[in-house]
Amino acid sequence: MTEEHPNISILKKFNPANPISAAEVLAEDFVWHYINPKLPEMEGDYFGLAGLTDFFQKLAGRTTGSFKVAPISATPIGDDIVIAHVKDKMLLDGKPMEIDAIVVWCIMEGEIKEAWDIPIVHTAKMIKTAH
Repeated sequence: MTEEHPNISILKKFNPANPISAAEVLAEDFVWHYINPKLPEMEGDYFGLAGLTDFFQKLAGRTTGSFKVAPISATPIGDDIVIAHVKDKMLLDGKPMEIDAIVVWCIMEGEIKEAWDIPIVHTAKMIKTAH
């Protein structure tokens, strides 16, 4: 049995539905970078816990509170980087959709210092709902 990388354990404390859950592992100078040309009003840098909370509140408003993240994989790269693949599901403009995203995390000395959230816009697809 292999031991879990310590940065994976730190990431497990982050819950996008409740960003405050990450307060104990978030660096004071944390930066969340959001890159998505399809949602230019959301793009940019968000600083600290307040910025992270603001980002997810804006996202909740844009998706009428439907935004959910399903983790697919998380791969540690060296001592400080984790690359996570996730599938985001939400209602966007009233339509159910899902999209793959990559989040690159920089974790140093037990704190999340920085993250780059990159939705892969070409994977976006509308999903059918059962009636």
